[in-house]
Amino acid sequence: MSRYINEKVRTFVETRAEGICEYCLINISDTYFGGEIDHIISLKHGGKSVEENLAVTCQPCNRNKGSDLGSISIVSNELVRFFNPRKDIWCEHFKLVGAEIVSLSEIGEVTAKIFGFNDDERVLERKGLIEIEHFPSETAQKIIDLCR
Repeated sequence: MSRYINEKVRTFVETRAEGICEYCLINISDTYFGGEIDHIISLKHGGKSVEENLAVTCQPCNRNKGSDLGSISIVSNELVRFFNPRKDIWCEHFKLVGAEIVSLSEIGEVTAKIFGFNDDERVLERKGLIEIEHFPSETAQKIIDLCR
């Protein structure tokens, strides 16, 4: 399977994300390293470079996730898959409390842990963005509010 993502698919994926990381909801333009295209199910696990398997991510989310599919939950001690932005609703698995992303499910718990959502530097980054009213963005707020 090729790692190549054609320009038409890449443009569609980036447009669909509306400028945010589809995992932590940070605005890509507010990040130092910019955005990356993530294979939700990695190629080595049989994922394909198609719209349904691609998401826009910030670099920390993508690098922390790597090719992993899930992790062991501290709640159940069972293997639990990561949040999938193509299948899951963000606000069913997470909520924003100040600058922290709080888990509401086991999927949320393993995703937040492995992706490092609440690592010190990432919380500080969100605090700074909150202070200058860049987080959550309008797009992120719509996603956060879906469950209200």
